[in-house]
Amino acid sequence: MTKTGKFNRQVKDLLAQMTLEEKLAQLGGWYLYDLQTGGKLDDSKIADKLGQGIGQISRVGGAGTFVPREAAKAYNKLQRYLVEQTRLHIPAIVHEECCAGLMAPGCSIFAQPIGLASTFEPDLAQRMTSAIRGQMLAMGSREGLAPVLDVARDPRWGRVEETFGEDSTLVSQFGMAYIRGLQGDDLAQGVMATGKHFVGHAFSQGGLNCGPVHIGWHDLWEVYLAPFQAAIRDAGLASMMNAYPELDGEVVAASRRILTDLLREKLGFDGVVVSDYEAVMMIHNYHNLAATQSEAAARALTAGIDVELPQIACYGDPLKAAVLRGEVSMDMVDLAVKRHLEKKFELGLFEHPYVDESSVPEMFDSAADRNLALEIASKSLVLLKNDGALPLAKSVKKIALIGPNADNARCLMGDYSYAALVELMLMMPDPNSAFHGYDIKNIDSLTVNVPTLRQALQTEYPALEVAYAQGCEVNSQSEAGFAEALAAAEGADVVVLVLGGRSGLAPYNTTGEFRDTTDLRLPGVQEKLVNLISQTGKPVILVLLNGRPASIGAIEGKVKAVLEAWVPGEEGGRAVARALFGDVNPGGKLPISIPRSAGQVPVFYNHSPSGMRSNIWGDYVNEPVKPLYPFGHGLSYTSFDYSDLHIDKASAEAGETVSISLSVKNSGKVSGAEVVQLYVRDEYGSVPRPVKELKGFARLSLQPGESRRVTFKLPVDQLAFYDLNLALQVEAGRIQVMVGNSSEDIRLTGEFEIGGAQSTPVKDRVFVCPVEIA
Repeated sequence: MTKTGKFNRQVKDLLAQMTLEEKLAQLGGWYLYDLQTGGKLDDSKIADKLGQGIGQISRVGGAGTFVPREAAKAYNKLQRYLVEQTRLHIPAIVHEECCAGLMAPGCSIFAQPIGLASTFEPDLAQRMTSAIRGQMLAMGSREGLAPVLDVARDPRWGRVEETFGEDSTLVSQFGMAYIRGLQGDDLAQGVMATGKHFVGHAFSQGGLNCGPVHIGWHDLWEVYLAPFQAAIRDAGLASMMNAYPELDGEVVAASRRILTDLLREKLGFDGVVVSDYEAVMMIHNYHNLAATQSEAAARALTAGIDVELPQIACYGDPLKAAVLRGEVSMDMVDLAVKRHLEKKFELGLFEHPYVDESSVPEMFDSAADRNLALEIASKSLVLLKNDGALPLAKSVKKIALIGPNADNARCLMGDYSYAALVELMLMMPDPNSAFHGYDIKNIDSLTVNVPTLRQALQTEYPALEVAYAQGCEVNSQSEAGFAEALAAAEGADVVVLVLGGRSGLAPYNTTGEFRDTTDLRLPGVQEKLVNLISQTGKPVILVLLNGRPASIGAIEGKVKAVLEAWVPGEEGGRAVARALFGDVNPGGKLPISIPRSAGQVPVFYNHSPSGMRSNIWGDYVNEPVKPLYPFGHGLSYTSFDYSDLHIDKASAEAGETVSISLSVKNSGKVSGAEVVQLYVRDEYGSVPRPVKELKGFARLSLQPGESRRVTFKLPVDQLAFYDLNLALQVEAGRIQVMVGNSSEDIRLTGEFEIGGAQSTPVKDRVFVCPVEIA
């Protein structure tokens, strides 16, 4: 019996009573604003669109201007109509976006996932989504459209910031932690997580969003499916979302081979599959695979998409017509309805459909949530370069704070923040939308407080004199602000340049969904600004606030230090300010390689032996093949010594565990955090194996002079891989062991043998190497 099997009788009884129209209503949803007039719920629209029931309501919080208490009230009104006034009394699931916080007015804004992954501390993801779960439950939201489980190896793609990076082990562990925090121990008190995008979405042709994906089936199994396997089997993922693109010529949304044979039969997924927004319609009008909406609906439902989001389109009258023509069987409709109803029962919506409006605050901004946002932002900071300029001495009297992101709260928020959504909606005004006629200047009243870096410096260090100059816009060719910036720099002791991108969904943003690029350098005239300021001879510190890795090779030599802050959320300004003066010691590591230029893409650390080099000379004609900064890289204000590597077995077989231990000592003068990284290499295999693979990691904080013993309990089965027949197996042979603080900075090496049969079948993949710290 599946986890939803106990509801079979209730679901069967409901199905037996339902008309075709009522069944189809359960396979779709409506936006909040589809049910409004002038930004307020409209009883006539509610009766018209919800009269047969409905499967989901899209973003009661995020699709309007309701602060949390108002959203809870609107939720109760909609749910009350469904439960008390429709024939079958079936409640709806309300879903929201929650990539880095609930994307709705008044909700916490945490660091984007690429920054979260930089912490190398998956527990933070679980703590973050536990907080998000509390905010969602208070407003009635029971499904979150996250996490993104795509393995991201192309930083041209705008959505890299929503991912956990380039390594499938890292993505898997953060994905599982994210899901566990959001869903909780019991879904009746939890929020359904939605894994996305199944599968391959991040590696599109040209790095273009929704472009065709050219991944072979071996790479698909070996790399891109791993986080989804972990999410399904080990984290109990409740919902899945299809990928938009075609995969090897097969449109995922219309592929039964991918969404049923692969997802359900081979990976064992038993939850509900929801469409990415408008993905069913795109089978018709984007991929040109289906000549009509009716055919698109038939293809999607047959493939395995249970629910069309965000609004009923193809799964309404077009699907009804396909059923009546006999092109889609009623059994197929019933199966999709059954899956959706099972989740409604599992969520406890039939027993507890309403929320307590009186207990919902106007804004979610508790001290605990804000402290968590600060902790994540602080731990996400990656010190890429430091020629002794950081940390700044507390005796520094005056700094020049320059750059388009230095006094900009918006740059601290990602593409799936509420502010970014409002920007997009104002670009596409809908007369029925709550955003119709909305003034973007009002956004501050609907978001939690987001202090800029300039404000944080003034608050944290009130004696410090800060000479501020914008210098330039994020993405403009104007140099009109250069003179002011130069004057500020010349009069200061040190210069902090705060550069990067602007994450969002609208055309004027430089990173985020829909915002793909061919140039990974800093946008606009930012490089020119760096060159100008460097001529002053003052120490220059570069702070990067950007959603994608920035190729800064052309200007790296002009600055003394580089601090990567990604898109750090509501407390990002305070985290960066404290890091500049040493009250936070950066300990983050890169979850994705930073290329020297876009021409290197894709560049990733765990390539095959023939990868990342040109036969015979190795490098490109014009630059090295190695990335500018490698996966796992990150400096500190202190130093760490590695010693005394011990591997407890010279030989081990499938099913056994090898203990790999070492000592790590803080050999510097200040406390700090180090991420110890375990890599292995299967030297020879029946298919070429990567030159190194991350298998385990541990973040530990050490005081000056303190030493800890780190032991990785490496399961031999974690070294299993897929052979040419896509059979998962462990092969005998030598395994090289590498331990270091990045994929390139390997401090200790050893080896052991895998013995036994030449090839041993393994039933399940292993995604976690347990770690003990003594």
